[in-house]
Amino acid sequence: MKRALAVCLLAFAALQAQAGRSCEQARPSPELIVKGMQLAERTSQQLDASGARVVLLARAGQDLGKYGLRYSHLGIAYKTDEGPWRVVHKLNQCGTAVAAVYRQGLGEFFLDDLWRYEAAWVIPTPQVQAQLLAALNESPSRIVRLNVAPYSIVSYAWGQKYQQSNQWAIETLAAAMEPATINTRAHAQAWMQFKGYEPTTLKLGPLTRLGGRVGSANIAFDDHPNEKRFSDRIETVTVDSVFTWMPRAGLGGAPVAFKLQ
Repeated sequence: MKRALAVCLLAFAALQAQAGRSCEQARPSPELIVKGMQLAERTSQQLDASGARVVLLARAGQDLGKYGLRYSHLGIAYKTDEGPWRVVHKLNQCGTAVAAVYRQGLGEFFLDDLWRYEAAWVIPTPQVQAQLLAALNESPSRIVRLNVAPYSIVSYAWGQKYQQSNQWAIETLAAAMEPATINTRAHAQAWMQFKGYEPTTLKLGPLTRLGGRVGSANIAFDDHPNEKRFSDRIETVTVDSVFTWMPRAGLGGAPVAFKLQ
């Protein structure tokens, strides 16, 4: 049964746009697909048991340990009326500098060749959940209103030239909380600052920055203020910083993690 499931899923994966990864990367093996689906199933069970309707859900797609970070990618997960959980998140296509917002199942969310088969989430307060659920259930234009296509994985937290995945998630949360007044990314970022959000500061020297810019289309540093960029301070939105901020701002509980054994 598992082998048949894996083969079917592999065929399905081959038809999908390789969002968030290089087009040259090998597609995941059947064994990795099975592990991803197992993580999705166990995460779904954990989320059901929590009683939440909406969570901020993270995965560990890359090894970011040298930066002191545990998770790489954030999405907004919600329980549908039919029962299954769905995830809305932003992905760039084939390692390019162009990204879009997708609505996927948990299986697709964990289908990547993950660095660690671990899920983590923060359960927002009931008020935040209600506001996010209202935004998710309205017309598609509401949830993608603040999305922009230009993408950099290290986009400046307080800039508008690029937008990475975690940045989209937190700006969308801000817009959901104040739908009548937050109509632009600048408005969302002002709300985040008012609520005390602090981005992660990465220490990236000039050689690292140059290598990243030359080697990858989805890495750019030209949106960072010169005084910060040239002093090796790259301020960007990370999952870890969002998970630290949510309970501190009174917007959610402490992070919860589940690791597939």
